[in-house]
Amino acid sequence: MSDVTSETAHTENAEPDDGPPRLTRLAFHSPLSEARADGIVRRLAGAGPRTVLDIGCGWGELMLRVLAAVPEARGVGIDVNARDLARGRRDAEARGLAERVEFVEESAVGTERGPADLVLCLGASQALSDAEPPRHTAEALRELRRLVVGGGRVVLGEGFWQRPPTTAELAGMWPDARADEHYDLGALVDLAVAAGFRPEWTETANADEWEEFESAYQADAEVWLAGHGDHPLAAATRERLDRHRAQWMSYRGVLGLAYLTLVAA
Repeated sequence: MSDVTSETAHTENAEPDDGPPRLTRLAFHSPLSEARADGIVRRLAGAGPRTVLDIGCGWGELMLRVLAAVPEARGVGIDVNARDLARGRRDAEARGLAERVEFVEESAVGTERGPADLVLCLGASQALSDAEPPRHTAEALRELRRLVVGGGRVVLGEGFWQRPPTTAELAGMWPDARADEHYDLGALVDLAVAAGFRPEWTETANADEWEEFESAYQADAEVWLAGHGDHPLAAATRERLDRHRAQWMSYRGVLGLAYLTLVAA
């Protein structure tokens, strides 16, 4: 996902409990439909992973679905967002998976949690490298190759330009957005191959997935704001929502998200 959503999530994590509800309408913290998720889980389960590592896991929804589909598997999710990790632990407990998964609050940079049979990294490649875009993408791919066993799988969700953005579009996106901070899809796949992977499956989020994600991303807070115009947090919430919506309208149809299922060669 884009940096703009990561920054917004960090801000929301700092809000007090009496503020707007957060992300309850999202199953996944990315533009990922139920149908696409089901297909990814079926393919991954067919490989029979015993260990799963989720980088920048958030609440780890895809990891939990893989664990449910592969009863022998165990998982570890790492993230720096305590609120999302707590949601993941609650979800795991509710599904009877708590004994097979651990949610850990820590940085993924230089992590020694691998190698695992399956590594998930959905919109979180920035968690693996301190480098500036776009160099962080290649570094993240090398880190993912280090963290997965030979013959294992990595599912990488990574942003790419569907077409070159215009100067005006860049000006409306996240702060300091640049045309060179994302690759196109072909270059992204080539980077994965250069890092030691073969692409088993290449797919991209479609317009419906993006619209559902971006709408659900804001919906809780928008409804809350409509009924809490006099709340002490109303002004800041309104500014945040309006800013993010304007950014989305600038990258809508320009920024894509690729889901690459990669086999470690």
